[in-house]
Amino acid sequence: MSVLNRYARAAGMTDEAWKRHANPWSVWTRFAAIPLMMLAIWSRTWIGWWSLVPVALVVVWLIVNPHAFPAIEQPTSWTAKGIYGEKMWFQNRSLVAGDHRKVQRLLIAVGLAGFALLAWGLVALEVWPAVFGATLVVLGQLWRIDRLGQLYERHKAA
Repeated sequence: MSVLNRYARAAGMTDEAWKRHANPWSVWTRFAAIPLMMLAIWSRTWIGWWSLVPVALVVVWLIVNPHAFPAIEQPTSWTAKGIYGEKMWFQNRSLVAGDHRKVQRLLIAVGLAGFALLAWGLVALEVWPAVFGATLVVLGQLWRIDRLGQLYERHKAA
């Protein structure tokens, strides 16, 4: 079992959870959690150890989020198709072939680089790497959702 599959299982990503996570509200509110987490971490300069309270609230939200919204049975929105495609990719990596696999790896690398910059910016309390890193994370994720939505469209009949 791959690391991603173990993570999905540990996060409680059942078929029902995937359908709920495909709800556009789930996707967009997870993106909204990025600046909230940044603010929560940055708040350590203003409220010290109390900053762990907003950090914990954001973490709890990210855990609850995939289970919080109504299920999407038939994906029609861009985000829903992307999440259904992500589920397909989790279950069968061979569906992404050739150049698409290279792009998928590139997008993951962009996201990881963005996360590293974001972490550096938050630790050092530097605005530009934090904002630039968050931007890379978001752009990488949006592009991944788009590519995975295309994967869903190609394989939805199967």
